[in-house]
Amino acid sequence: MSSYSCFADFYDALTQNAEYEKRADHLISLLEKHRHNPGVTLDLACGTGTLTLMLCKRGIDIFGVDSSTDMLTIAQQKAYEADKTIMYLHQKMEKLELYGTVDTCICSLDSINHLPSKKAVVDTFKGIEKYLAPDGLFVFDANTIYKHKFILGDNCYIYDTEKVFCAWQNNYYEKDNRVVITLDFFVPHEKRYRRFTEQFSEYAYTRHQMKEMLEQAGLRIEAVYDDLSFSEPAETSQREIYVIRKADYE
Repeated sequence: MSSYSCFADFYDALTQNAEYEKRADHLISLLEKHRHNPGVTLDLACGTGTLTLMLCKRGIDIFGVDSSTDMLTIAQQKAYEADKTIMYLHQKMEKLELYGTVDTCICSLDSINHLPSKKAVVDTFKGIEKYLAPDGLFVFDANTIYKHKFILGDNCYIYDTEKVFCAWQNNYYEKDNRVVITLDFFVPHEKRYRRFTEQFSEYAYTRHQMKEMLEQAGLRIEAVYDDLSFSEPAETSQREIYVIRKADYE
């Protein structure tokens, strides 16, 4: 899996449509709907920490984990500039190691899709189950197969910002519902441009496949919603939000 070293520098500029404020508010509403006190909260695959910081500002006791040191450096700088103390840990999702349990774990913006195999997904779920409190709640979202096939597909996108010109190219492979994403960054340097390339894959899964992987880790689905809503996902939903409990929770 890519370390996202170059992507980290431009991640925020290229994800301005992520609707972080709405996601933070919706997450809090979701926790209230499921009558869950967030308590100590882990933001798994926190990236540059935008959502982490927004939840911290809303009073949640939160810390972040990410596999990219470059992303975490930016996240820590954001926390410093906002005068907030947030702990960030450098770890891979599938090799989670914490000092104690968490009451809530969130994993947003399709981070589960970025894991390189079903085994990696199951290992990630097992780590969450291990450190999740008995009455804890795990909330994650994932891109759907519909989005991979019909929205991302074999499409190309161009992003032209003050910092970077980015050519975004997708290649879709139906056999495993995988999208290979190639990013070519052109960064102004003196009177020329410097080019950097990052490539990574995203894998989409059916609801049944996700259920099986969760069950292998001792977790169960409590609810599934369409993105940023409390409605049932439709056939054309691009992202689904999963609400998860430990299998033995009553």
